[in-house]
Amino acid sequence: MKLIERYILRRIVLMFVATLLPLIGIVWTTQALGSINLVTDSGQSTLAFLQLATFIIPSVIPIILPFAFVIAVTQTLSTMNADSELTVLSAAGSSRMTIIRPVVLLGIGLSAAFFAVDNFMEPPSRMAVRQMIATAHANLLSSVIQENTFRKVTDGLYVQVAQRRSGGVLEGLFVADTRDPQFELVYYAREGSVDEKTSALVMKDGEVHRKVPGGNVSVIKFDSYAFDLTDLTQNVGTANIRAKDRDLAFLLDPDPTDPQVKKNPGDFRAELHRRFTEWMLPLLFGLIALVVSSDARSHREARIHPMITALGAALIIRWAMFYAGNSAESSAAFVPVLYLIPLATGALAIRFLARNKTLEVPTSVSQRFEDLRDAITDRFAGATRTGAGS
Repeated sequence: MKLIERYILRRIVLMFVATLLPLIGIVWTTQALGSINLVTDSGQSTLAFLQLATFIIPSVIPIILPFAFVIAVTQTLSTMNADSELTVLSAAGSSRMTIIRPVVLLGIGLSAAFFAVDNFMEPPSRMAVRQMIATAHANLLSSVIQENTFRKVTDGLYVQVAQRRSGGVLEGLFVADTRDPQFELVYYAREGSVDEKTSALVMKDGEVHRKVPGGNVSVIKFDSYAFDLTDLTQNVGTANIRAKDRDLAFLLDPDPTDPQVKKNPGDFRAELHRRFTEWMLPLLFGLIALVVSSDARSHREARIHPMITALGAALIIRWAMFYAGNSAESSAAFVPVLYLIPLATGALAIRFLARNKTLEVPTSVSQRFEDLRDAITDRFAGATRTGAGS
């Protein structure tokens, strides 16, 4: 690799890392915050939350990586053009391949990394996340009921106890059940305990208040009452494994006896072909960025910033592949579309590069944007002058 190619590659890599890490941090934070309720409601430790948040990272990388690459390439080449470096390279007789080669090599490497993460790192991490969630629910009865604290067992069901005694005895029980919209139930009991065999909360010496939508309240006292928790515990400890959680070997040869394969065979078909196509996105987006920003342009030549054009094209392609992947779950006719989108787009980008053509917004559309910008600027300036004169 030539010195100038290594220079371009180094600048793109630095910009890529500077773009990728903050984007991963932002998306990872939003995903991790969604797990806080699981940790607080099931009594999990902070270490368990950090472990769960770490397992989320491999699921975030494939989403962010292609867009970070297209931003890095367009920003680097646009900066080089603004500094007249692309003009100097062109004047010195360097071919366009001097710019294309480092981008393509890096795109191939990132595509390989995308494939590895998507097929060998993300499935085990997703399985670990689901298993942790299942385990948290499995520990529901033993961890969710704590002293002097209202705990949400499930939507519409809250439990609070005054004290826990040895032998699993609970004193001062309070249970609020609003899961049925037809009436609200509030239970008070002097003491109770959890029956592990029947998955029931047995309450003694208490009363239940029943409120109907009209506002009438009926009170019933009881010596002993069993509050059924079977629906909350019958599936605990078992992770619900979906197509995205399976490794590549399973997708290539699904087990016909697997309950999820029997229930949704199209999901496994679509997931397999999605993994065989989406790994090309970094290289594809790199080619699009080259088409948009690899040519030397004069500073006097008005055009929309290459990053806007490249990101717009990348978003359209990503949306089209996402739509085709979802449609392939219900119809096998969309499977060829999954392959057609990246291959056709890549071939078109290569043709543009081979013919030294650039992808840009049509002049008429660009002129309309400029006219709209000028109109808004003039109106804002006029309003400012009017306000200052008054």
